[in-house]
Amino acid sequence: MDLVRHLECFVAVAEESHFGRAAARLGMAQPPLSQRVQRLERELGVRLFERTSRQVRITEAGTLLLAEARQVLSRTESFLAAARRVRDGETGLLRAALPPDLSGETVAALLADFGDRHAGLELELHELSTAQQLDRLAAHDLDVGVVHHPCDVTGLELGPVLRREMGVLLPAGAAAAALDEVPLPALSGRDLILFPRTAAPALYDELLTTCARGGFTPAAVRHGQGASFVKGLVLSSGAVALCPRDAAPPGQGDEEADVVWRPLTGGAPALRHSAAWPKGRGDAAVQAFAEAATNALRTAAGAVPDVPARPLHLRPASEYWL
Repeated sequence: MDLVRHLECFVAVAEESHFGRAAARLGMAQPPLSQRVQRLERELGVRLFERTSRQVRITEAGTLLLAEARQVLSRTESFLAAARRVRDGETGLLRAALPPDLSGETVAALLADFGDRHAGLELELHELSTAQQLDRLAAHDLDVGVVHHPCDVTGLELGPVLRREMGVLLPAGAAAAALDEVPLPALSGRDLILFPRTAAPALYDELLTTCARGGFTPAAVRHGQGASFVKGLVLSSGAVALCPRDAAPPGQGDEEADVVWRPLTGGAPALRHSAAWPKGRGDAAVQAFAEAATNALRTAAGAVPDVPARPLHLRPASEYWL
């Protein structure tokens, strides 16, 4: 029995004291309305109305149940309204993740944009590598993330792929630091600092392949992610690090800075990102986060739409290690 619909019929007849008017109010024919009321009476074992050829009068039992029926209908509407808010991403919990290389300004822009769209939604935000995000998305422990490409996107839906050109972070005293733009071959003989390969294996190999094709094969590859740690490696060992301009350590553009960031020329590598979420699970909240991430990457990180290129034939990373 459709209890809610039956209660709606009961309340309408009780308030109109007339089956015809109640049927018109509910937008249905009178015979089905009478049948619903009769079935409700059978299910409850209670007579709700006294019927004559001229009038319909609610019984004492019906009067006692009318207030309860109205409360059930009110709670039902409240429940359905809450379900609509969840469906539309206006309430609930969204589990999201961002990669470690995004600047504070980019993260702040994303959060401000998302907060404007869904102020009533609780956001559980994590800092996770692409590999970690893919694992959690597959396990449905994460609703949406921002991943680096290339990666295995099986079972995922993606937002627009955006590109951030990478430059080089190097000691201020290095000869290449005097250049406005640094050609990749000018970095030859130096160690290269990259994120650990486990964080994004395909991207790691792509970056090394791109550097090699551009004329830079590092003497060795060192691993680091935190801005202070990477800066320390650059200063102590004369190594260089690849990063987009927005992810460079603060203060590196000052005249007295000990490290500097310079754009690269000659087939410079790039980072490519997009929002990603499990197929079929892109509700309004996920879409809002994906749009906020795309806007933040474009406005705060200077990302631009990616132009598809021919796939790279990647060499194993072990060929670059000493």
